[in-house]
Amino acid sequence: MRRAAFAPVLFLLLFTPLIAQQPQGQQGLTDAMLKSAAVEVPRLVDLLELKPGMAIADVGAGFGAWTVAFGKWTGASGRVFATDIGEKQLAFLREVTTKEGLTNVTVLAGAERSTNLPPGCCDAVLIRDAYHHLAQPQEILKSMAAALKPGGRLAIIDFPPRPNSELPAGAPANRGGHGVPPEVVIGEANAAGLTTVSVNRQWSAQSQPNDLFLVLFRKAS
Repeated sequence: MRRAAFAPVLFLLLFTPLIAQQPQGQQGLTDAMLKSAAVEVPRLVDLLELKPGMAIADVGAGFGAWTVAFGKWTGASGRVFATDIGEKQLAFLREVTTKEGLTNVTVLAGAERSTNLPPGCCDAVLIRDAYHHLAQPQEILKSMAAALKPGGRLAIIDFPPRPNSELPAGAPANRGGHGVPPEVVIGEANAAGLTTVSVNRQWSAQSQPNDLFLVLFRKAS
């Protein structure tokens, strides 16, 4: 219990210098992103059954708040893969991981149909707030499953479709708007051969309507 209570505080202390370095109004990491990562990563470590020295992938890593958090947590003996399809995001990821001295982080350019992760590279994979944008979710799920070691875990964090919202460009129509129903995520991941472990419909600390959910999957051993 004490470990769970103090872990977010310790992560916030680790991030304090990085938060202070962010120029006001600059596109990239924000205080909110860094603080959310500091709170979520200790919880994800437990859910994903991560141990120091293991490897995790942050798919759709964006500007790298969760990548940096995992890089600091896993240490030099572990490995973090960060993937994205945006050139600005990839450039920022390379810059921030270099600045933070995270030599255990590998930044990879993803694609519409593939994460481009090496086969069997990871003990766990995270895709946070990006799944609803996927134009080819089944192909990406297959790619993530292939990147997992036997028994590895996949966490998908996203939000249900916003009322009266438009689909992101290229997203399948069954999303029902901007977002994705957790039942759709479960069905697609199960079809890709992943087994559902648990569903948390109120993942965020503030449980508001249409808030983030987390679905945890496992690859067969």
